[in-house]
Amino acid sequence: MSNVRILLLLVFADIILLFYGVSTLSISYSEAVIFFDDKNFLHYIVKFSTSIFGQNDYALRIPFILFHVGSIFLLYRVSGYFLKRDFDRLLAVITFMLLPGVVGAALLVNSASVAIFFTLLFILLFLQKRRLLYMILLPFFILIDNSFMILYLGVFSYGVYVKDKVLASYSALLFLLALGIYGFHMGGKPKGYILDTLSAYSIIFSPLIFLYFFYTLYRILMKEEKNIVWFISFVALIFSILISYRQRILIDDFAPYVVVSVPLMVKMFMGSYRVRLPELRRGHKILFVIVFLMLFANFTATYAYKYFYLFIANPTKHFAYKYNIAKELAFKLKKLGIHKVQTSKKLQKRLRFYSIARGKEYILSDKASSLTPQKVTISYMKKPIKTYYVSKVNK
Repeated sequence: MSNVRILLLLVFADIILLFYGVSTLSISYSEAVIFFDDKNFLHYIVKFSTSIFGQNDYALRIPFILFHVGSIFLLYRVSGYFLKRDFDRLLAVITFMLLPGVVGAALLVNSASVAIFFTLLFILLFLQKRRLLYMILLPFFILIDNSFMILYLGVFSYGVYVKDKVLASYSALLFLLALGIYGFHMGGKPKGYILDTLSAYSIIFSPLIFLYFFYTLYRILMKEEKNIVWFISFVALIFSILISYRQRILIDDFAPYVVVSVPLMVKMFMGSYRVRLPELRRGHKILFVIVFLMLFANFTATYAYKYFYLFIANPTKHFAYKYNIAKELAFKLKKLGIHKVQTSKKLQKRLRFYSIARGKEYILSDKASSLTPQKVTISYMKKPIKTYYVSKVNK
């Protein structure tokens, strides 16, 4: 089977799984704020999607699945500039697809999947030496998200390194422009969130891959040729660690610029593997098996996460709790003939997405009242996760 056919099969399987993942999710409060209140790039693309496909979870998340699929094809193309063997390019794609942070970015309403796509597009145009195209593309990123400041810093560092005065000056100007538009807060006393940041990276990559990512960047810094991908990832990592010394960072602002380094990691690993005699490759084989077993375990957990509720005493501690409950609750309310309720601010906004409006006739609370409420329980795998009480207000 040809490389392209295998790639297409992988993408098809990934899309099927992502659509299944969407079916298990509800809109979170932060996603509801983006949908209803924000006026940014994310707001307009989800509004456009829902205007075509209707106001539902699939329409809400389709744009990010499409950006993810586009990123897979771009990564495959980018990998060709670093990895000459077909197997290695497919290995880079599979690794990318299995990364927990990449899967999460594809399923949730967030800027990470958008940033990954456009960063890979810039890298591909750069490697193809289409200077005019990527120079035109770079300013466009300011309109998308503030996190592209990190990309500008990486490109600036590369421009300085290769003594490309035009590229360095251009990217520095764009960085200052983005800084002027979005600002950048670095106040407060040093509190030391570095361990939190490193923990977040280990979740995005999975622990062993993050360690190898760190090793790859260090090895290239010390001994190997430094390219545009290395500069983008290295600057993102170092900058995030430096900021973490003083304040807690939003990891989504930095993650897109580190995950694009997957081809460099595969190149480093496979190069180290192949220079050894067959009888000396056992350590690499063991590491390979362990890493991919962990990746598959994380990947499976992403789609089977609801089963973890069975083993958690307090369901609100579940990592995906804020992306659950609302859709099922709205369905049960409609089944009771209730289309308007008065409830907490966050839940109200989430229910609004599922056509449960704000009204004064019913009060929805997670605490029983003296108004003889109806009990509504949300359960997963027959385990009660959350109970609400709906009370009719006597006028």
